[in-house]
Amino acid sequence: MAEAVGVAALVILDRLAPAERLAFVLHDTFGLSFEEIAPIVGRSAIATRQLASRARRRVQGAASEANADLKRQRQLTDAFLTALRGGDIEGLVAVLDPDVVVRLDQVTASGTPREIRGARNWAKAAAAFSRSVGVHDIEPALVDGSAGLVWAPRGKLRRVLRFTFAQDKIVEMDIIGDAPRLRDLDLAVFRDRSNF
Repeated sequence: MAEAVGVAALVILDRLAPAERLAFVLHDTFGLSFEEIAPIVGRSAIATRQLASRARRRVQGAASEANADLKRQRQLTDAFLTALRGGDIEGLVAVLDPDVVVRLDQVTASGTPREIRGARNWAKAAAAFSRSVGVHDIEPALVDGSAGLVWAPRGKLRRVLRFTFAQDKIVEMDIIGDAPRLRDLDLAVFRDRSNF
């Protein structure tokens, strides 16, 4: 049985990108810090943490379940975007897990915390944001292979919303605005629904 599990683990590890595999194995198996791993994979410590996290989810099977239905992810993303553009708190709450975790990589001038927990808490803040900023510049995109959103006013990429999906809801959201982190993302914007 141990041999079978070992072979299965090797098959799964083989499906990871080299940088994901390195970040995951060096951190989870050998206990190296993300700061130590970052120069090895040529990424920032934050990006290295994300690589390891993605690899961990894939190895544990969570990513295959969460990302199995890209079409459904797009439907949830579209519903989210429609609600955001309309400042519709209830529409946002409907697509978010009640215990959603939203992480921001930058603290705003108004002192917004780096992490917000709970669908209703975040939806209220997002509705206020949608009234003060041009949300028509937000577009659906593939973000690291999953449905997400990009905000690029006047064609300049300012923010990426990377979602984690589970049980037909958005359970985690990373709002990324840090330029080096934005460069590390694999992005593909689709304006035509038939292409996504």
